Amino acid sequence: MSHIAPAPRLSTAIKKRPGNDPSQNSGYMRLLGRSSTSNVPKNEDVPPYQTPNYALLAEFMKLDMRDVIQAEYVWVGGNNELRSKTKTLHSSDMSDPRSGQITLADLPIWNYDGSSTDQAPGSDSEVLLKPCAVFPDPFRPGGRNVLVLCDCYLPDPNKPNGLGGPIPTNTRFKCAEIMDKVAATEPWFGIEQEYNLFEPDGYTPLGFPKVGFPPGQGPYYCGIGAENAFGRCVAEAHYRSCVYAGITISGINAEVMPGQWEFQVGPCLGIESGDHVLMARYILVRVAEQFQVRISFDPKPIEGDWNGAGCHTNVSTKEMRAPGGYDIILKAMDRLGAPGKQEEHIKTYDISGGSDNTRRLTGAHETAPITTFSYGVANRGCSVRIPRMTEKEKCGYFEDRRPASNMDPYRVTGKIMETCVLPDAVN
Repeated sequence: MSHIAPAPRLSTAIKKRPGNDPSQNSGYMRLLGRSSTSNVPKNEDVPPYQTPNYALLAEFMKLDMRDVIQAEYVWVGGNNELRSKTKTLHSSDMSDPRSGQITLADLPIWNYDGSSTDQAPGSDSEVLLKPCAVFPDPFRPGGRNVLVLCDCYLPDPNKPNGLGGPIPTNTRFKCAEIMDKVAATEPWFGIEQEYNLFEPDGYTPLGFPKVGFPPGQGPYYCGIGAENAFGRCVAEAHYRSCVYAGITISGINAEVMPGQWEFQVGPCLGIESGDHVLMARYILVRVAEQFQVRISFDPKPIEGDWNGAGCHTNVSTKEMRAPGGYDIILKAMDRLGAPGKQEEHIKTYDISGGSDNTRRLTGAHETAPITTFSYGVANRGCSVRIPRMTEKEKCGYFEDRRPASNMDPYRVTGKIMETCVLPDAVN
């Protein structure tokens, strides 16, 4: 008769958590984007936060907009943050005013002050916004209002539409070039975006006490109940908002750390993956704004025995999905493990050239060590996981588990195609 050890009891003792003093919490400092601790307020010095009156706003949202369409132009700023502003359009000016559909052709190029987003000097501050994807706006429903994802360009009066070259932070441009070259392989991506919810103070994760720690990890992953699931209202509101907006969102779940959640986007074809992930992130931050909760995409927001946050990227091509495609997947593994490739990819897999992932990819908490490449079947301790059914059926997809939660989806999907698929497309 086998002996079954009793499950360990979860400690409810309050421990001192590093970070009760904001100036000593490196995760909080990263969230603020500050390197100096001299001007960070202590807990007792932070004034009460104003609570927005969304019930009152809802009354104004009922007003008839007549012919007006509100187009929210969204772009990536100079520090990988998302920004937006609103442009007034008119239904009568659309190419097909009767259909109710707004196309990219209906959306004009716009501009913004790049000196205020760390993307241009004050002496020559204009940056142009070129619409590249359009979605129904869940924050202004009931009309034809839209969210407009844009990439950013220098102005050039001598070029068509005054559009010059892409600015350095426009990573979509290079990704689109790569995706065009591998288009015949029909690359699909499924991206698992993890994130953490924080109190408005910016350093207390949802589910953590103000001082100390909650019970250890175990009950929170896909957990239910007020003692385990923190922030479900945000995750659910985000899910429905993405569905309304036409984002290819395929699911959500609570993750391993308290206040940590994940949503999945995909499968998406080529460049569409990055477009949908970025707009899903934008919608998430806007939803959290209404709940007065802060979103962190930091890969290791709380130091110690707590899971980090990743952005696992599932990949396949037409050949990988076809019978016998397992050999193509193994060929991709060989290319990912080639000399120098681990270092190349790690530099691409977070927004800090790899330094953020050094805190996350330690070999613990379902990660592989950052220094070496590995792959395995159903092994979440490897750099790349091959699903069990992919091995069994000899076709399917693989999951690159190295990308951090703050990764740039254009750089990551483009880099994977560049390494695994582009050599065959070029030859």
